[in-house]
Amino acid sequence: MNPIQKEIERRLTFAIISHPDAGKTTITEKLLLFGGAIHTAGAVKSKKNTRKTVSDFMQMEQERGISISTSVMGFEYRGRKINLLDTPGHEDFSEDTYRTLTVVDSALMVIDSVKGVEDRTRKLCEICRMRKTPIITFMNKLDREGRDPMELLDQVEEELGITVCPMSWPVGQGREFRGVYSLYEKRLILFDPHGRQDAESSVEITDLKDPTLDAKVGKSLAEKLREDVALLKEVYPPFDRQSYLDGIQTPVFFGSALNNFGVRELLDCFVDIAPPPLPRPLEGGSYVSPFAEKFSGLIFKIHANLDPRHRDRIAFMRVCSGVFERNKTYFHVRSGKTFKTANPTAFMAQDRSIIDEAYPGDIIGIHDTGTFKIGDAITEGEILRFTGIPSFAPQIFKIVVNLDPLKSKQLEKGLDQLTEEGVVQVFTRLNSSQRLVGVVGQLQFDVLQFRLETEYKAQCRFEPTEYTSACWVHCGDKARLDEFIRRHESKLCRDREGRLVFLARNRWTIERTFQEEKGIQYYFTSDYES
Repeated sequence: MNPIQKEIERRLTFAIISHPDAGKTTITEKLLLFGGAIHTAGAVKSKKNTRKTVSDFMQMEQERGISISTSVMGFEYRGRKINLLDTPGHEDFSEDTYRTLTVVDSALMVIDSVKGVEDRTRKLCEICRMRKTPIITFMNKLDREGRDPMELLDQVEEELGITVCPMSWPVGQGREFRGVYSLYEKRLILFDPHGRQDAESSVEITDLKDPTLDAKVGKSLAEKLREDVALLKEVYPPFDRQSYLDGIQTPVFFGSALNNFGVRELLDCFVDIAPPPLPRPLEGGSYVSPFAEKFSGLIFKIHANLDPRHRDRIAFMRVCSGVFERNKTYFHVRSGKTFKTANPTAFMAQDRSIIDEAYPGDIIGIHDTGTFKIGDAITEGEILRFTGIPSFAPQIFKIVVNLDPLKSKQLEKGLDQLTEEGVVQVFTRLNSSQRLVGVVGQLQFDVLQFRLETEYKAQCRFEPTEYTSACWVHCGDKARLDEFIRRHESKLCRDREGRLVFLARNRWTIERTFQEEKGIQYYFTSDYES
Protein backbone atom coordinates (compact mmCIF):
# COMPACT_ATOMS: atom_id res chain seq x y z
CA MET A 1 0.00 0.00 0.00
CA ASN A 2 1.48 3.35 -1.06
CA PRO A 3 1.60 6.39 1.30
CA ILE A 4 -1.48 8.04 -0.27
CA GLN A 5 -3.55 4.85 0.11
CA LYS A 6 -2.48 4.65 3.77
CA GLU A 7 -3.61 8.22 4.38
CA ILE A 8 -6.99 7.49 2.78
CA GLU A 9 -7.51 4.23 4.70
CA ARG A 10 -6.84 5.85 8.08
CA ARG A 11 -9.55 8.49 7.66
CA LEU A 12 -13.02 8.17 9.21
CA THR A 13 -15.70 10.77 8.41
CA PHE A 14 -19.03 10.60 10.24
CA ALA A 15 -22.00 12.68 11.36
CA ILE A 16 -23.72 12.66 14.75
CA ILE A 17 -27.51 12.67 14.43
CA SER A 18 -30.35 12.72 16.96
CA HIS A 19 -33.61 14.27 18.10
CA PRO A 20 -33.09 17.62 19.92
CA ASP A 21 -31.90 17.26 23.54
CA ALA A 22 -30.89 13.61 23.19
CA GLY A 23 -27.32 14.62 24.05
CA LYS A 24 -25.77 14.89 20.59
CA THR A 25 -23.62 17.95 21.21
CA THR A 26 -22.64 16.64 24.66
CA ILE A 27 -21.36 13.38 23.20
CA THR A 28 -19.51 15.39 20.55
CA GLU A 29 -17.66 17.19 23.33
CA LYS A 30 -16.79 13.92 25.06
CA LEU A 31 -15.52 12.31 21.86
CA LEU A 32 -13.25 15.34 21.43
CA LEU A 33 -12.18 14.97 25.06
CA PHE A 34 -11.26 11.29 24.73
CA GLY A 35 -9.66 12.01 21.38
CA GLY A 36 -7.41 14.57 23.05
CA ALA A 37 -8.71 17.43 20.89
CA ILE A 38 -9.83 19.42 23.95
CA HIS A 39 -8.86 19.27 27.62
CA THR A 40 -12.15 20.35 29.21
CA ALA A 41 -15.62 19.53 27.90
CA GLY A 42 -18.06 22.44 27.72
CA ALA A 43 -21.66 22.66 28.81
CA VAL A 44 -24.44 22.86 26.20
CA LYS A 45 -26.57 25.07 28.44
CA SER A 46 -24.01 26.91 30.46
CA LYS A 47 -23.69 29.88 32.78
CA LYS A 48 -21.42 32.81 32.04
CA ASN A 49 -18.51 31.40 34.02
CA THR A 50 -18.69 27.98 32.39
CA ARG A 51 -16.78 26.96 29.28
CA LYS A 52 -19.04 26.80 26.22
CA THR A 53 -19.14 23.78 23.92
CA VAL A 54 -16.73 23.67 20.99
CA SER A 55 -19.29 22.64 18.39
CA ASP A 56 -22.04 25.14 19.33
CA PHE A 57 -19.92 28.23 18.67
CA MET A 58 -22.53 30.68 17.34
CA GLN A 59 -23.85 33.14 19.94
CA MET A 60 -27.45 32.12 19.27
CA GLU A 61 -26.57 28.43 19.71
CA GLN A 62 -24.96 29.12 23.08
CA GLU A 63 -27.89 31.25 24.28
CA ARG A 64 -30.57 28.72 23.27
CA GLY A 65 -28.64 25.51 23.91
CA ILE A 66 -29.38 24.09 20.44
CA SER A 67 -27.32 23.37 17.32
CA ILE A 68 -28.28 25.66 14.43
CA SER A 69 -25.51 24.87 11.97
CA THR A 70 -23.34 21.82 11.29
CA SER A 71 -19.92 22.04 12.95
CA VAL A 72 -16.85 20.26 11.59
CA MET A 73 -14.15 18.97 13.94
CA GLY A 74 -11.08 16.90 13.19
CA PHE A 75 -8.85 15.00 15.60
CA GLU A 76 -6.45 12.05 15.79
CA TYR A 77 -7.22 8.88 17.76
CA ARG A 78 -5.36 5.57 17.78
CA GLY A 79 -3.60 6.38 14.54
CA ARG A 80 -6.81 7.37 12.72
CA LYS A 81 -7.72 10.82 11.41
CA ILE A 82 -11.33 11.37 12.50
CA ASN A 83 -13.56 13.99 10.85
CA LEU A 84 -16.62 14.54 13.03
CA LEU A 85 -19.65 16.57 11.93
CA ASP A 86 -22.13 17.65 14.62
CA THR A 87 -25.46 18.28 12.88
CA PRO A 88 -28.50 20.32 13.99
CA GLY A 89 -31.12 18.11 15.63
CA HIS A 90 -34.02 20.55 15.44
CA GLU A 91 -36.33 19.91 12.47
CA ASP A 92 -36.31 23.60 11.53
CA PHE A 93 -32.70 23.13 10.39
CA SER A 94 -33.28 19.82 8.58
CA GLU A 95 -31.74 20.85 5.29
CA ASP A 96 -28.34 21.53 6.87
CA THR A 97 -28.41 18.02 8.35
CA TYR A 98 -29.54 16.40 5.07
CA ARG A 99 -26.72 18.12 3.17
CA THR A 100 -24.20 16.91 5.73
CA LEU A 101 -25.40 13.31 5.40
CA THR A 102 -24.47 13.40 1.70
CA VAL A 103 -20.74 13.80 2.50
CA VAL A 104 -20.16 11.39 5.40
CA ASP A 105 -19.33 7.68 5.30
CA SER A 106 -21.15 6.67 8.48
CA ALA A 107 -23.31 8.07 11.29
CA LEU A 108 -23.58 7.92 15.07
CA MET A 109 -27.21 8.01 16.20
CA VAL A 110 -27.83 9.21 19.76
CA ILE A 111 -31.06 8.16 21.50
CA ASP A 112 -32.33 9.47 24.83
CA SER A 113 -32.95 6.32 26.91
CA VAL A 114 -35.63 8.18 28.91
CA LYS A 115 -37.69 9.16 25.85
CA GLY A 116 -36.75 6.41 23.42
CA VAL A 117 -37.05 6.78 19.64
CA GLU A 118 -38.40 10.24 18.72
CA ASP A 119 -39.65 11.94 15.53
CA ARG A 120 -36.36 13.37 14.29
CA THR A 121 -34.60 10.07 15.02
CA ARG A 122 -37.07 8.32 12.71
CA LYS A 123 -36.62 10.80 9.88
CA LEU A 124 -32.82 10.93 10.06
CA CYS A 125 -32.54 7.15 10.26
CA GLU A 126 -34.76 6.93 7.18
CA ILE A 127 -32.41 9.27 5.29
CA CYS A 128 -29.42 7.12 6.33
CA ARG A 129 -31.23 3.95 5.30
CA MET A 130 -32.05 5.42 1.87
CA ARG A 131 -28.35 6.14 1.40
CA LYS A 132 -27.29 2.84 3.04
CA THR A 133 -25.19 4.82 5.50
CA PRO A 134 -23.79 2.62 8.33
CA ILE A 135 -25.11 3.63 11.78
CA ILE A 136 -23.75 3.05 15.28
CA THR A 137 -26.29 3.74 18.05
CA PHE A 138 -25.57 5.22 21.49
CA MET A 139 -28.30 4.93 24.15
CA ASN A 140 -27.66 7.99 26.31
CA LYS A 141 -28.63 9.10 29.85
CA LEU A 142 -28.53 5.66 31.50
CA ASP A 143 -27.79 7.45 34.78
CA ARG A 144 -31.45 8.60 34.74
CA GLU A 145 -34.60 6.60 35.30
CA GLY A 146 -35.67 5.63 31.80
CA ARG A 147 -37.05 2.92 29.57
CA ASP A 148 -36.00 -0.70 30.01
CA PRO A 149 -32.93 -1.42 27.81
CA MET A 150 -34.64 -4.43 26.20
CA GLU A 151 -37.64 -2.24 25.38
CA LEU A 152 -35.32 0.31 23.77
CA LEU A 153 -33.78 -2.34 21.52
CA ASP A 154 -37.21 -3.58 20.47
CA GLN A 155 -38.34 -0.02 19.72
CA VAL A 156 -35.29 0.65 17.51
CA GLU A 157 -35.95 -2.50 15.47
CA GLU A 158 -39.69 -1.93 15.16
CA GLU A 159 -39.73 1.82 14.46
CA LEU A 160 -36.44 2.33 12.61
CA GLY A 161 -36.43 -0.89 10.61
CA ILE A 162 -32.86 -1.82 11.45
CA THR A 163 -31.46 -4.91 13.22
CA VAL A 164 -29.76 -4.17 16.55
CA CYS A 165 -26.63 -5.77 17.96
CA PRO A 166 -25.88 -4.82 21.61
CA MET A 167 -22.14 -4.21 22.02
CA SER A 168 -22.42 -3.17 25.67
CA TRP A 169 -25.04 -3.60 28.38
CA PRO A 170 -25.94 -1.43 31.38
CA VAL A 171 -25.51 -2.73 34.91
CA GLY A 172 -28.47 -1.13 36.66
CA GLN A 173 -30.17 2.08 35.61
CA GLY A 174 -30.94 5.49 37.10
CA ARG A 175 -30.00 5.61 40.79
CA GLU A 176 -28.85 1.97 40.64
CA PHE A 177 -26.62 2.53 37.62
CA ARG A 178 -23.27 0.88 38.42
CA GLY A 179 -21.62 0.64 35.03
CA VAL A 180 -21.58 -1.00 31.64
CA TYR A 181 -20.40 -4.44 30.62
CA SER A 182 -18.66 -4.34 27.23
CA LEU A 183 -19.75 -7.38 25.27
CA TYR A 184 -17.33 -6.22 22.58
CA GLU A 185 -14.25 -6.21 24.83
CA LYS A 186 -15.40 -8.54 27.66
CA ARG A 187 -14.78 -5.84 30.27
CA LEU A 188 -16.76 -4.27 33.09
CA ILE A 189 -16.52 -0.49 33.19
CA LEU A 190 -17.56 0.93 36.54
CA PHE A 191 -19.57 4.14 36.69
CA ASP A 192 -17.57 7.17 37.82
CA PRO A 193 -19.51 10.44 37.42
CA HIS A 194 -17.48 13.05 35.53
CA GLY A 195 -14.43 10.79 35.46
CA ARG A 196 -12.18 10.06 32.49
CA GLN A 197 -12.94 6.32 32.81
CA ASP A 198 -9.28 5.41 33.16
CA ALA A 199 -7.73 1.99 33.81
CA GLU A 200 -8.82 1.99 37.48
CA SER A 201 -12.49 2.13 36.49
CA SER A 202 -12.21 -0.88 34.15
CA VAL A 203 -12.13 -4.54 35.16
CA GLU A 204 -11.51 -7.35 32.69
CA ILE A 205 -14.11 -10.09 33.17
CA THR A 206 -14.00 -12.69 30.42
CA ASP A 207 -16.35 -15.02 32.30
CA LEU A 208 -19.53 -13.54 33.79
CA LYS A 209 -19.51 -16.32 36.42
CA ASP A 210 -16.40 -14.70 37.91
CA PRO A 211 -17.19 -13.70 41.55
CA THR A 212 -15.32 -10.45 40.90
CA LEU A 213 -18.50 -9.26 39.18
CA ASP A 214 -20.53 -9.75 42.38
CA ALA A 215 -17.88 -7.95 44.41
CA LYS A 216 -17.89 -4.95 42.08
CA VAL A 217 -21.61 -4.38 41.47
CA GLY A 218 -23.44 -6.45 44.11
CA LYS A 219 -25.01 -9.90 43.87
CA SER A 220 -28.44 -8.73 42.66
CA LEU A 221 -27.16 -6.61 39.75
CA ALA A 222 -24.57 -9.26 38.87
CA GLU A 223 -27.28 -11.92 38.54
CA LYS A 224 -29.44 -9.56 36.49
CA LEU A 225 -26.52 -8.91 34.13
CA ARG A 226 -25.90 -12.64 33.68
CA GLU A 227 -29.56 -13.23 32.86
CA ASP A 228 -29.72 -10.29 30.44
CA VAL A 229 -26.56 -11.31 28.57
CA ALA A 230 -27.79 -14.90 28.23
CA LEU A 231 -31.06 -13.58 26.78
CA LEU A 232 -29.27 -11.18 24.42
CA LYS A 233 -27.26 -14.06 22.93
CA GLU A 234 -30.48 -15.96 22.22
CA VAL A 235 -32.51 -13.07 20.81
CA TYR A 236 -30.07 -10.93 18.84
CA PRO A 237 -27.67 -11.99 16.08
CA PRO A 238 -23.91 -11.59 16.58
CA PHE A 239 -22.19 -8.56 15.14
CA ASP A 240 -21.61 -8.83 11.40
CA ARG A 241 -19.45 -6.04 10.00
CA GLN A 242 -20.75 -6.40 6.46
CA SER A 243 -24.35 -6.06 7.67
CA TYR A 244 -23.29 -2.92 9.55
CA LEU A 245 -21.53 -1.50 6.47
CA ASP A 246 -24.63 -2.23 4.37
CA GLY A 247 -26.80 -0.27 6.83
CA ILE A 248 -28.75 -3.38 7.84
CA GLN A 249 -27.42 -3.84 11.40
CA THR A 250 -26.58 -1.20 14.02
CA PRO A 251 -24.16 -1.88 16.91
CA VAL A 252 -25.68 -0.46 20.12
CA PHE A 253 -23.81 1.04 23.09
CA PHE A 254 -25.19 2.27 26.41
CA GLY A 255 -23.84 5.04 28.64
CA SER A 256 -24.03 8.61 29.92
CA ALA A 257 -22.35 11.19 27.68
CA LEU A 258 -22.70 13.92 30.32
CA ASN A 259 -20.57 11.83 32.68
CA ASN A 260 -18.06 10.73 29.99
CA PHE A 261 -19.40 7.24 30.55
CA GLY A 262 -19.44 4.58 27.84
CA VAL A 263 -18.02 7.07 25.32
CA ARG A 264 -14.50 5.65 25.18
CA GLU A 265 -15.84 2.14 24.50
CA LEU A 266 -17.98 3.56 21.72
CA LEU A 267 -15.04 5.44 20.21
CA ASP A 268 -12.75 2.39 20.35
CA CYS A 269 -15.30 0.23 18.56
CA PHE A 270 -16.03 2.96 16.02
CA VAL A 271 -12.33 3.14 15.12
CA ASP A 272 -12.27 -0.65 14.66
CA ILE A 273 -15.37 -1.07 12.47
CA ALA A 274 -16.34 2.22 10.78
CA PRO A 275 -15.72 2.45 7.01
CA PRO A 276 -12.88 4.52 5.52
CA PRO A 277 -13.75 6.98 2.73
CA LEU A 278 -16.30 5.49 0.31
CA PRO A 279 -17.00 6.20 -3.40
CA ARG A 280 -19.19 9.27 -3.98
CA PRO A 281 -22.17 9.07 -6.39
CA LEU A 282 -22.22 11.06 -9.63
CA GLU A 283 -25.09 12.05 -11.89
CA GLY A 284 -25.93 9.22 -14.27
CA GLY A 285 -25.39 6.49 -11.69
CA SER A 286 -21.59 6.24 -11.73
CA TYR A 287 -19.21 6.81 -8.81
CA VAL A 288 -15.84 8.42 -8.16
CA SER A 289 -13.47 6.23 -6.14
CA PRO A 290 -11.50 7.77 -3.25
CA PHE A 291 -8.45 6.00 -4.73
CA ALA A 292 -8.80 7.72 -8.11
CA GLU A 293 -5.56 9.48 -8.98
CA LYS A 294 -7.04 12.89 -9.83
CA PHE A 295 -8.48 15.22 -7.20
CA SER A 296 -12.22 15.90 -6.92
CA GLY A 297 -14.23 17.61 -4.21
CA LEU A 298 -17.84 18.53 -3.40
CA ILE A 299 -19.00 21.84 -1.89
CA PHE A 300 -21.78 20.94 0.57
CA LYS A 301 -21.98 23.96 2.87
CA ILE A 302 -21.24 27.69 2.77
CA HIS A 303 -20.97 29.86 5.87
CA ALA A 304 -20.56 33.64 5.80
CA ASN A 305 -18.98 35.51 8.72
CA LEU A 306 -17.66 32.34 10.37
CA ASP A 307 -15.14 34.69 11.96
CA PRO A 308 -17.10 37.90 12.75
CA ARG A 309 -13.84 39.84 13.04
CA HIS A 310 -12.97 39.27 9.38
CA ARG A 311 -16.43 39.05 7.75
CA ASP A 312 -15.19 36.15 5.67
CA ARG A 313 -17.08 33.52 3.73
CA ILE A 314 -16.05 29.88 3.76
CA ALA A 315 -17.07 27.05 1.43
CA PHE A 316 -16.96 23.63 3.11
CA MET A 317 -15.64 20.94 0.77
CA ARG A 318 -15.49 17.16 1.12
CA VAL A 319 -12.41 15.75 -0.61
CA CYS A 320 -13.75 12.86 -2.69
CA SER A 321 -10.67 11.59 -4.55
CA GLY A 322 -7.00 12.31 -5.08
CA VAL A 323 -5.00 14.77 -2.98
CA PHE A 324 -5.93 18.44 -2.54
CA GLU A 325 -2.85 20.69 -2.47
CA ARG A 326 -2.49 24.24 -1.31
CA ASN A 327 -1.76 26.83 -4.07
CA LYS A 328 -2.50 24.33 -6.84
CA THR A 329 -4.83 25.41 -9.67
CA TYR A 330 -8.19 23.57 -9.79
CA PHE A 331 -11.24 23.61 -12.05
CA HIS A 332 -14.66 24.87 -10.94
CA VAL A 333 -16.99 22.70 -13.03
CA ARG A 334 -20.15 24.85 -12.94
CA SER A 335 -18.46 28.11 -13.99
CA GLY A 336 -15.82 26.51 -16.21
CA LYS A 337 -13.15 28.68 -14.56
CA THR A 338 -9.96 27.81 -12.71
CA PHE A 339 -8.94 28.95 -9.24
CA LYS A 340 -6.40 28.29 -6.54
CA THR A 341 -6.46 28.88 -2.82
CA ALA A 342 -3.54 30.00 -0.70
CA ASN A 343 -5.20 29.34 2.65
CA PRO A 344 -7.20 26.09 2.72
CA THR A 345 -8.15 25.28 6.30
CA ALA A 346 -8.98 22.41 8.61
CA PHE A 347 -11.66 22.93 11.26
CA MET A 348 -12.24 22.74 14.97
CA ALA A 349 -15.75 24.29 14.84
CA GLN A 350 -15.11 28.02 14.20
CA ASP A 351 -11.35 27.70 14.79
CA ARG A 352 -9.27 27.04 11.69
CA SER A 353 -5.70 26.13 10.81
CA ILE A 354 -4.07 26.38 7.38
CA ILE A 355 -3.20 23.04 5.76
CA ASP A 356 -0.91 22.12 2.86
CA GLU A 357 -2.82 19.07 1.67
CA ALA A 358 -5.95 17.04 2.31
CA TYR A 359 -7.07 13.51 1.44
CA PRO A 360 -10.40 11.80 0.61
CA GLY A 361 -12.70 11.98 3.62
CA ASP A 362 -11.26 15.27 4.84
CA ILE A 363 -13.52 18.31 5.23
CA ILE A 364 -11.70 21.53 4.40
CA GLY A 365 -12.60 25.20 4.15
CA ILE A 366 -11.93 27.36 1.09
CA HIS A 367 -12.12 31.15 1.16
CA ASP A 368 -15.05 32.14 -1.08
CA THR A 369 -15.64 35.51 -2.72
CA GLY A 370 -19.09 34.47 -3.96
CA THR A 371 -17.90 31.94 -6.54
CA PHE A 372 -19.18 28.73 -5.00
CA LYS A 373 -22.64 27.28 -4.54
CA ILE A 374 -23.82 24.27 -2.59
CA GLY A 375 -23.46 21.17 -4.79
CA ASP A 376 -20.51 22.49 -6.84
CA ALA A 377 -17.82 20.06 -8.01
CA ILE A 378 -14.11 20.97 -7.95
CA THR A 379 -11.73 18.87 -10.08
CA GLU A 380 -8.38 18.87 -11.91
CA GLY A 381 -10.20 19.52 -15.18
CA GLU A 382 -12.66 16.64 -15.39
CA ILE A 383 -16.35 17.40 -15.91
CA LEU A 384 -17.92 15.71 -12.88
CA ARG A 385 -21.30 16.41 -11.35
CA PHE A 386 -22.08 14.90 -7.98
CA THR A 387 -25.67 13.93 -7.29
CA GLY A 388 -27.58 17.07 -6.37
CA ILE A 389 -28.05 18.38 -2.88
CA PRO A 390 -31.64 19.61 -3.26
CA SER A 391 -33.61 22.34 -1.54
CA PHE A 392 -36.96 21.25 -0.14
CA ALA A 393 -40.17 23.19 -0.68
CA PRO A 394 -40.70 25.62 2.25
CA GLN A 395 -43.79 25.42 4.46
CA ILE A 396 -43.87 28.98 5.82
CA PHE A 397 -43.63 32.15 3.71
CA LYS A 398 -43.31 35.74 4.88
CA ILE A 399 -42.81 39.10 3.20
CA VAL A 400 -39.54 40.90 3.95
CA VAL A 401 -40.06 44.53 5.03
CA ASN A 402 -36.96 46.73 5.26
CA LEU A 403 -37.05 48.89 8.43
CA ASP A 404 -34.13 51.11 7.39
CA PRO A 405 -34.09 52.28 3.73
CA LEU A 406 -30.51 53.55 4.21
CA LYS A 407 -29.40 49.95 4.82
CA SER A 408 -31.05 48.45 1.72
CA LYS A 409 -27.73 47.25 0.28
CA GLN A 410 -26.79 45.55 3.55
CA LEU A 411 -30.18 43.83 3.68
CA GLU A 412 -29.90 42.62 0.08
CA LYS A 413 -26.36 41.36 0.66
CA GLY A 414 -27.40 39.58 3.84
CA LEU A 415 -30.40 37.92 2.20
CA ASP A 416 -28.30 36.84 -0.79
CA GLN A 417 -25.47 35.38 1.27
CA LEU A 418 -27.69 33.64 3.80
CA THR A 419 -29.73 32.17 0.95
CA GLU A 420 -26.52 30.83 -0.60
CA GLU A 421 -25.71 29.24 2.76
CA GLY A 422 -29.08 27.48 2.77
CA VAL A 423 -30.24 29.26 5.94
CA VAL A 424 -33.47 30.27 4.17
CA GLN A 425 -34.85 30.45 0.64
CA VAL A 426 -35.72 33.79 -0.95
CA PHE A 427 -38.27 34.19 -3.77
CA THR A 428 -39.12 37.21 -5.93
CA ARG A 429 -42.67 37.60 -7.23
CA LEU A 430 -43.18 37.74 -11.00
CA ASN A 431 -45.70 40.60 -10.88
CA SER A 432 -43.65 42.82 -8.52
CA SER A 433 -40.22 43.15 -6.93
CA GLN A 434 -41.59 41.93 -3.60
CA ARG A 435 -39.36 39.36 -1.91
CA LEU A 436 -40.63 36.43 0.16
CA VAL A 437 -38.63 34.35 2.59
CA GLY A 438 -39.50 30.66 2.67
CA VAL A 439 -38.50 28.35 5.54
CA VAL A 440 -39.19 24.86 6.85
CA GLY A 441 -39.64 25.98 10.47
CA GLN A 442 -40.34 29.17 12.44
CA LEU A 443 -36.92 29.16 14.18
CA GLN A 444 -35.26 29.90 10.84
CA PHE A 445 -36.84 33.37 10.87
CA ASP A 446 -35.29 34.01 14.30
CA VAL A 447 -31.88 32.91 13.01
CA LEU A 448 -32.24 35.02 9.86
CA GLN A 449 -33.25 38.15 11.76
CA PHE A 450 -30.49 37.68 14.36
CA ARG A 451 -27.78 37.21 11.74
CA LEU A 452 -29.02 40.10 9.58
CA GLU A 453 -28.85 42.43 12.57
CA THR A 454 -25.54 41.21 14.07
CA GLU A 455 -23.57 40.39 10.92
CA TYR A 456 -24.99 42.83 8.33
CA LYS A 457 -26.37 45.65 10.53
CA ALA A 458 -29.67 45.39 8.64
CA GLN A 459 -33.09 45.53 10.25
CA CYS A 460 -36.29 44.09 8.87
CA ARG A 461 -39.56 42.53 9.91
CA PHE A 462 -41.51 39.64 8.44
CA GLU A 463 -45.18 39.93 7.55
CA PRO A 464 -47.34 36.82 7.13
CA THR A 465 -48.74 35.57 3.82
CA GLU A 466 -51.51 33.14 2.94
CA TYR A 467 -49.09 30.57 1.48
CA THR A 468 -48.05 27.35 3.23
CA SER A 469 -46.93 25.26 0.27
CA ALA A 470 -44.87 25.59 -2.90
CA CYS A 471 -43.48 23.61 -5.81
CA TRP A 472 -41.00 24.11 -8.63
CA VAL A 473 -42.57 24.29 -12.10
CA HIS A 474 -41.11 23.04 -15.38
CA CYS A 475 -42.34 22.64 -18.96
CA GLY A 476 -40.38 21.96 -22.14
CA ASP A 477 -43.00 23.70 -24.28
CA LYS A 478 -42.32 27.48 -24.04
CA ALA A 479 -45.72 28.48 -25.43
CA ARG A 480 -47.49 26.19 -22.96
CA LEU A 481 -45.39 27.55 -20.08
CA ASP A 482 -46.07 31.17 -21.11
CA GLU A 483 -49.80 30.43 -21.07
CA PHE A 484 -49.50 28.91 -17.59
CA ILE A 485 -47.58 31.98 -16.36
CA ARG A 486 -50.20 34.33 -17.82
CA ARG A 487 -53.01 32.55 -15.95
CA HIS A 488 -51.22 32.19 -12.59
CA GLU A 489 -48.83 35.17 -12.51
CA SER A 490 -50.05 36.37 -9.09
CA LYS A 491 -49.05 33.02 -7.52
CA LEU A 492 -45.70 32.67 -9.27
CA CYS A 493 -42.21 33.74 -8.26
CA ARG A 494 -38.61 32.84 -9.01
CA ASP A 495 -36.00 31.41 -6.67
CA ARG A 496 -32.43 32.61 -6.45
CA GLU A 497 -31.44 30.48 -9.46
CA GLY A 498 -34.26 31.91 -11.58
CA ARG A 499 -36.36 28.74 -11.45
CA LEU A 500 -40.13 29.14 -11.54
CA VAL A 501 -41.98 28.46 -8.27
CA PHE A 502 -45.74 28.15 -7.72
CA LEU A 503 -47.17 29.25 -4.34
CA ALA A 504 -50.38 27.88 -2.82
CA ARG A 505 -52.41 27.92 0.37
CA ASN A 506 -52.03 24.17 0.80
CA ARG A 507 -50.79 20.99 -0.89
CA TRP A 508 -54.34 20.14 -2.07
CA THR A 509 -54.47 23.35 -4.14
CA ILE A 510 -51.23 22.39 -5.86
CA GLU A 511 -52.46 18.90 -6.68
CA ARG A 512 -55.75 20.23 -8.08
CA THR A 513 -54.11 23.03 -10.09
CA PHE A 514 -51.72 20.70 -11.88
CA GLN A 515 -54.37 18.11 -12.56
CA GLU A 516 -56.03 20.81 -14.68
CA GLU A 517 -52.79 22.17 -16.17
CA LYS A 518 -51.87 19.39 -18.58
CA GLY A 519 -48.26 19.29 -19.74
CA ILE A 520 -46.88 21.23 -16.75
CA GLN A 521 -44.62 19.29 -14.38
CA TYR A 522 -44.24 20.20 -10.71
CA TYR A 523 -41.67 19.11 -8.12
CA PHE A 524 -41.32 19.47 -4.34
CA THR A 525 -37.50 19.48 -4.42
CA SER A 526 -35.28 21.74 -6.51
CA ASP A 527 -33.14 18.96 -8.05
CA TYR A 528 -35.64 18.09 -10.79
CA GLU A 529 -33.10 19.12 -13.44
CA SER A 530 -30.51 16.57 -12.25
